[in-house]
Amino acid sequence: MAKIKITQVKSKIGSTERQKRTLEALGLKKLHNPVELEATPQVLGMVRKVNHLVKTEDI
Repeated sequence: MAKIKITQVKSKIGSTERQKRTLEALGLKKLHNPVELEATPQVLGMVRKVNHLVKTEDI
């Protein structure tokens, strides 16, 4: 399975509670702190919901 690197680039302040929980579920705790995850359909769906707050890269 392919891996992706997800980095939070925008603050979660002002986001909905659901978006904040999605960032937490992805393992993002601080700004500019990357996380590497498997590119499963579930993870890609979560990234799509918060794509305005994160940056993704294929590994």
